[in-house]
Amino acid sequence: MGNPKAFLEIHRQEAGYRPIHDRIHDFGEVEQTLNTRERKLQASRCMDCGVPFCHWACPLGNKAPEWNDALYKGDWELAYRLLNSTNPFPEFTGRICPALCEKACVLNRFNHEPTTNREDEAAITEAAFREGYIQVHTDIVRNGKKVAVIGAGPAGLAAANDLNLMGYTVTVFEKNEAAGGLLRYGIPNFKLNKAIIDRRIRLLEQEGIMFRYGEDISGKSGITGLPGFDATVIATGTPTARDLKAPGRDLKGVHFALELLSQQNRVLAGMEFSKDERITAKGKDVLVIGGGDTGSDCIGTAHRQGCKSVTQIEIMPRPVEGPDDPQNPWPNWPRTLKTTSSHEEGCTRRWNINTLEFLGKDGKLTGVKVQEIDWEPNPNGGRPIMVEKGEPEIIKAELCLLAMGFLKPEHPEYQANVFICGDSLNGASLVVRAMASGRQTAKKVDDFLKR
Repeated sequence: MGNPKAFLEIHRQEAGYRPIHDRIHDFGEVEQTLNTRERKLQASRCMDCGVPFCHWACPLGNKAPEWNDALYKGDWELAYRLLNSTNPFPEFTGRICPALCEKACVLNRFNHEPTTNREDEAAITEAAFREGYIQVHTDIVRNGKKVAVIGAGPAGLAAANDLNLMGYTVTVFEKNEAAGGLLRYGIPNFKLNKAIIDRRIRLLEQEGIMFRYGEDISGKSGITGLPGFDATVIATGTPTARDLKAPGRDLKGVHFALELLSQQNRVLAGMEFSKDERITAKGKDVLVIGGGDTGSDCIGTAHRQGCKSVTQIEIMPRPVEGPDDPQNPWPNWPRTLKTTSSHEEGCTRRWNINTLEFLGKDGKLTGVKVQEIDWEPNPNGGRPIMVEKGEPEIIKAELCLLAMGFLKPEHPEYQANVFICGDSLNGASLVVRAMASGRQTAKKVDDFLKR
């Protein structure tokens, strides 16, 4: 630890976002960066704790004290080597991870000013690319065995990367036209520029991983895996969004969140859609049903498309405000009220709201009937009971986006050479957890094929 008093002398400083009046007119990344001096000062705040709860909280087991110390001392190459030893794609998590490590940081318990691990991670990785510390691995010794990975999302890419470096010949099958999964088609460009994904994919290709796009073989591998491969890894994510079977669901203007988000990302990539196919919030009152990150992404996208207004409703109660969650105390993740950059851009947020009916005229959505509810304890235990409160009301909306999560896939019993990882195995979760699952699965494949 270069400066043992840094956490006392230097306050947490975040890079912050571009001004709202500037960022809502484009899809450029909203987050700014600190200069080198300020970034090193932020890294110096890490206390190198005897029990590093940041390491405990990170699904990848990132060694934040080690690479923060290297960053503070100006050894950017060592910082990247330490970071990359546990995290295959820190340029992704450095932008979009909720930073479980920061909430578990001892400084978060001490004064709610944890070390800026996520931003430090992004800065280290960008410096590594810029300075040429990241080079193509040319010393991979092939072992003659082939592995198929179905799905090019974060879990599939992490598994493919590790298996390739172990010496396996890896082919990644992806149903879409490019790799990335939800990184590319679910997360807006204002949070993750897709050039960042392309840069990593080029590196993986140069290291020998083969990508085959436009091939939806998720249901064709069977219980024995793909023919011609010694093992198959299924990393197809959670493709089925949770639907809302309320009257009027088939009205034009009611869409799953990913229909909007993926189409907008494709438009930015140069793809064209007809007027009838195009989903846009321009000039419309927008209602987002679902209070999570996907709903937040819809809000930011709607603003950039030129919406008239945005309302976000959530059926669950309003989370507790402030840094502490009495039900989930440090070092666990606090389930507190989260205000994102998209919320800051303008949004009416409401909780304990149940959706009753989609209303329309001439087949087009005009509003959504909702009702305020309460949750009462279940006398028999288990899930609380929803009870009506007040009279139904109508929220005006010409576009309604369903952002209520995804259903966990069901799998048959596969033979021993077929492995499942990421959200496809565990249900919808964080990118960092998907990457950790991909790495763990690569180790299982290696152990199996070495028998």
